[in-house]
Amino acid sequence: MTALSDLTERLLAAASKAGAEAADAIATEGHSLSIEVREGALEQAERSEGVEIGLRVLVGQRQACVSASDASDATMAEMAERAVAMAQIAPEDAHIGLAEAGQLARSWNLAELDLLEEAEEPAPEALQAAAERAEAAALAVDGVSQVQSAAGAYSRSAIHLAASNGFSGGYARSSHGLYCVAISGTGLEMERDHYGDARIYRGDLTSPEEIGREAAERAVARAGARKPKTGAFPVLYDERVSSSLIGHLLQAANGAAVARGSSWLREKLGEQVLPEGLSLIEDPHRARVGGSKPFDAEGLATRRRAIVEDGVLTGWTLDLATARQLGMDSTGSAARGPHGPPSPTVTNVALTEGAQSREDLLRDMGTGLLVTSMIGSTISPTTGDYSRGASGFWVENGEIAYPVNECTIAGNLHDMLRHLRPANDARHHLSRVVPSLLVEGMTLAGA
Repeated sequence: MTALSDLTERLLAAASKAGAEAADAIATEGHSLSIEVREGALEQAERSEGVEIGLRVLVGQRQACVSASDASDATMAEMAERAVAMAQIAPEDAHIGLAEAGQLARSWNLAELDLLEEAEEPAPEALQAAAERAEAAALAVDGVSQVQSAAGAYSRSAIHLAASNGFSGGYARSSHGLYCVAISGTGLEMERDHYGDARIYRGDLTSPEEIGREAAERAVARAGARKPKTGAFPVLYDERVSSSLIGHLLQAANGAAVARGSSWLREKLGEQVLPEGLSLIEDPHRARVGGSKPFDAEGLATRRRAIVEDGVLTGWTLDLATARQLGMDSTGSAARGPHGPPSPTVTNVALTEGAQSREDLLRDMGTGLLVTSMIGSTISPTTGDYSRGASGFWVENGEIAYPVNECTIAGNLHDMLRHLRPANDARHHLSRVVPSLLVEGMTLAGA
């Protein structure tokens, strides 16, 4: 197969020949395999593989992007000609442009990131066997009526980026996954829950037995769920959903939202947004973590940075265009695929953990809601007003009393984030390391 670096160089040459003043090119290659079982037999097998190429051209302060899955010279020439023609009639944007030579990453250490397991692709039979073991473990738990699905998956992907400013670099990553969905009860009393794991190295995966057992125990615990009380109560976001709350902060701190004026944090730079003592750190260089990468989609070096430090919002997440628009410097946060231009995106983030366990926070909250899953959301991007559907467990006197579903929790993100309390139960192998979070005084709409 043609090297991805060669594909990007051919795209740049085609762009120059077609009249582009500047250009960057991206080439990706990947293959994946997934096996799903049900009732001890193969239910579904999928395999995919392919190469995609993308080209962005700039003509003055205008740009256009095109992509294809055919890497022939004829296709590249047509892509370049079409992109230049599109750019010539595109609206001008004073903020677009490639990085200056001095901004580019010049060296990186892929071995330290450890993103790729250099091993043979697992055989379909091995993935099927792991899924069958997870299903069997789930079915062995009393109260489980069926397993909706159990699946094993593997993927390997590679990316290469090159630009007319002289940048050229690429890397590859692997992923192994195992997942199980269990159901308790029958008919209208059915309750479903899941558990899964994904790692770069297969040997780091949670065992199939633990995955199946955890999915089953979660489903059984939800049996007999009913609506909770309506009123103002504390809410504890379980570790499996707490990252969604921090995700709202990350979205609002995205430079694209700030530049559009559609961020409820737009006036909060340099102000307290989390409790004192809590920091939110982005680290793109964590080894064996799926979100890690050595450089961003514009060729800038990625780096560790504090998004929030000691509770204070210290900066936005910026690519080159949004940084120019806001009069700042890029944070090396550009991301893109073959189909569009760069946009600012975070990689790995970690929130400061607390000293208490989740059980300690349950005891302290007294009466309230432990949220373990969420559906839908209504978030005002300009005010931070928050409303989401939730299910989980009602807590009385600091102990779980019964499972609940079909409720809505509401509040305002400004107040919620400033007064949250973290537990110490974050999973450190995830890209988002966020512990369970206790938020006081939220509005619950239930029975």
